[in-house]
Amino acid sequence: MPLFASQETPEQFDNTDERLTNLEIKVSFNEDLIDKLDQVIIAQQDQIDRLTREVLRLRQPAGNQDSTPSGNPRDELPPHY
Repeated sequence: MPLFASQETPEQFDNTDERLTNLEIKVSFNEDLIDKLDQVIIAQQDQIDRLTREVLRLRQPAGNQDSTPSGNPRDELPPHY
């Protein structure tokens, strides 16, 4: 067993090279996965924004129907008239 890292044997160098290559492959796959997940998050945020706008738009007429022209609910006729 060498005392210093600079005294690596050829077998140890090959093992280190193989480990480094495996790590580079894993990093590459992880970067690709992160890019794909980023695109999913962007699409989901766009959908959330669209749905929020739609909910606000759908609430708009419902809010206007509840209010009476005079602003006083006692002035409103009952539904059977």
